[in-house]
Amino acid sequence: MSIERTFIEPAVIEPAVIEQIPPAEALRRQRAGAVLIDVRESHERATGHAEGARGIAKAELEADPLAVLPDRNAAVLLICQSGARSLQAAQALVRVGYRRVASVEGGTTRWGTEGLLLVQPEGDFDFYDRYSRHLRLAEVGEAGQRKLQAARIAMVGAGGLGSPAAYYLAAAGIGTLVLADDDVVDRSNLQRQILHTEARIGVAKVESARIALSALNPQITIETFAERITAENVERLIGDADVVIDGADNFPVRYLLNDACIKRGKPLVYGAIHRFEGQVSVFDAGRHRGVAPCYRCLFPEPPPPEAAPNCAEAGVLGVLPGVIGSLQATEAIKLVLGIGESLAGRLLHFDAMAMRFRETRLSPDPDCVVCRPGCEFPGYIDYAKFCAIT
Repeated sequence: MSIERTFIEPAVIEPAVIEQIPPAEALRRQRAGAVLIDVRESHERATGHAEGARGIAKAELEADPLAVLPDRNAAVLLICQSGARSLQAAQALVRVGYRRVASVEGGTTRWGTEGLLLVQPEGDFDFYDRYSRHLRLAEVGEAGQRKLQAARIAMVGAGGLGSPAAYYLAAAGIGTLVLADDDVVDRSNLQRQILHTEARIGVAKVESARIALSALNPQITIETFAERITAENVERLIGDADVVIDGADNFPVRYLLNDACIKRGKPLVYGAIHRFEGQVSVFDAGRHRGVAPCYRCLFPEPPPPEAAPNCAEAGVLGVLPGVIGSLQATEAIKLVLGIGESLAGRLLHFDAMAMRFRETRLSPDPDCVVCRPGCEFPGYIDYAKFCAIT
């Protein structure tokens, strides 16, 4: 006996047919009582929106439409930039029972080109306009950009590494940059220290940096320390910082910053350059003892001075600080935002001659005199003497 089987095709749900209307008709209906909703993101609406439109992002509207539109019989008009997103949002509303929904054809772009009024929203237009590319990143968005705006980063050195790092941090909208450097601008700096100019030779580097960074982003705060960093003032510099950046060019300051950051529980973004090579890492032992290494775990003892000449003695490729300083800024921004994988536990080495990066894994030293678990802070030392510098 044969058995006949009947196969039923699954039902295909056609998308709702949405009325698409020109801006002039939308304006007429709005004046007659229809609700006009701009479904773009907040940073997009900041550039101008249709007069009288309520700003509710598409994802928010679709997630809980009844919170926004409790009456499913109300006349609703949706608008976006060009009409695509508003049409999708309108279809979503119709699927959950809204009966009088229309999409504005051509969106805000057509609204403006047809001479209808676009208004700026109340609030911080500069914020939405300046950081619009960050705001488009899901990993940053408005909440992340507000974190950057509230952040405080302390940086030692306004020279080779500090210049690109500070430039990008200022551009990224770090709310407060604290710059420490006791040097003045010299003509020989201009080959690589891009914060400074010929006109500011002889000016304190921190003041020259303040001028350049304020011109780039007048919305941020720049605090300057025209001082040599010592055990007496280091905690005043880093005390309230979220992240500390090491742009120093000598070992005593590097050890001092390491120890201070461990004592105060601050992440330290390390960078160093020499001739054609550079290094970057994050030392976060102050917050993660026994898990993340510190600078002393990498270099328990400083090299003899003759084995580690500075840039003035050994020379340096002018663009090299730009590479390393930019990487330091990247790590600092990630730390503030809490995104990605930091360089904690990894040393990134860059060879400009070979155009090659390589990575070395770092482990915390269980016998480290400063960061081993349970270790009391031993106190600051004479770092110049420790590094055999007279």
